[in-house]
Amino acid sequence: MIKADIMKIPVVPEFSKEALESAGKFLHDGQIEEITHRYNERYLHWEELKHRKLPLDPVTVWNLMKLSRELKAKSIKFGDWVFKYNLIDEFQEKLHILDKSAAGNLLSSLEALQDNRRKYIISSLMEEAIASSQIEGAATTREIAKRMLQEDRKPKSKDEKMIVNNYDTVKHIMNLKKEAITPEKILEIHRMITNGTLEKPEYEGSFRETNEIAVYSQDGTLLHRPVEYTKVPELVNQLCDFASSKDKEFIHPVIKGIIIHFLVGYIHPFNDGNGRTARALFYWYLLKNDYWLFEYMAVSRVINSSKKQYRNAYLYTESDRTPNDSGDLTYFIKYNLDCIKKALDDTLEYLERKQKEQVQALKIITESGNLTLRQAEILKQFLKKPEKPVTIKEIVTTYSVAYATARSDLFRLEELGYVEKRKAGKEFIFVYKRAY
Repeated sequence: MIKADIMKIPVVPEFSKEALESAGKFLHDGQIEEITHRYNERYLHWEELKHRKLPLDPVTVWNLMKLSRELKAKSIKFGDWVFKYNLIDEFQEKLHILDKSAAGNLLSSLEALQDNRRKYIISSLMEEAIASSQIEGAATTREIAKRMLQEDRKPKSKDEKMIVNNYDTVKHIMNLKKEAITPEKILEIHRMITNGTLEKPEYEGSFRETNEIAVYSQDGTLLHRPVEYTKVPELVNQLCDFASSKDKEFIHPVIKGIIIHFLVGYIHPFNDGNGRTARALFYWYLLKNDYWLFEYMAVSRVINSSKKQYRNAYLYTESDRTPNDSGDLTYFIKYNLDCIKKALDDTLEYLERKQKEQVQALKIITESGNLTLRQAEILKQFLKKPEKPVTIKEIVTTYSVAYATARSDLFRLEELGYVEKRKAGKEFIFVYKRAY
């Protein structure tokens, strides 16, 4: 049993012929038409609409909104389910940004940062691994977790193990981005994500074999009952086909990646680790479709800061259904596009800040006359936290360089008098020596 915060399943008014006939007389009312259009562009759910001040009964407005949505909706058949979604204007704008200006802006920022590109990929992978684990309850701070990954320290708890697993998995997915996904690869991803963290090790890298798994709120309310476990292998096969095949009707790759994310959560193929696996497959699908900018974006960090909205996106999708479909994916797509845009904005802001820091590093190089850019960056790291010791292994991980290169950089800083080398057990640590 998986528990979420205290929540309830939204109950949506029935979308019936009788209700539509009652609402029909307002179809050509200018004021009502404007309200219907505005709230549909924001894609309000019934839970968000019913308490608003409206010139009509909320149920009537809701039915008019639903009618408009039904007329424009696209549908996706998956197994026995038919899901619908609408391409609202907001989606088109965000997708255009991702397709055009985002890649250009990001590339120019990265080119300005010269040889640090690999470093920022590693930093983003760490942030993604930490946040995706925290969404599922890993109780450790971002600072402690990131330092553990940078120092390549062995995890001391199950929560830290979750984060190390996620980090290893996202690095693994980077190597899978040119390959087609298969059920065997999904099981391997799940095994890596859950390795050493489940009560029963036999659950690692295997589909669930009972119907006991469900999602409940903390007060015991059933939020989601996954499919019969016997259907899981076939549905996962279909998921792989969906991810690999060309669609009869074009689906934008970012939207398709979001739908894959949703379907893994909806099928719930595992006893635990479904959310982490879903987000990993989303990440794989976008990289496979050449959205390289996702290498630099920690989308899970934004999700982690809005977990209630993340759960609502699932609940709203499942609750807003008609007799002809299994739910409205627009809510889930909207939430995820919002998170992606926020992650992109955060990344561009971060890189702008790093460009300013690089200017400072170049000033250090100019003044010293005897440092490389990377050595100046490492020195800046000491300047920021002068009390914090740094190891050779940490430089290897942070800057993605060979051990000999990291060792040479730190020894060079010691030779120039910036840092002091000390013995700590079997390895050297380096501490900031004096202010400049």
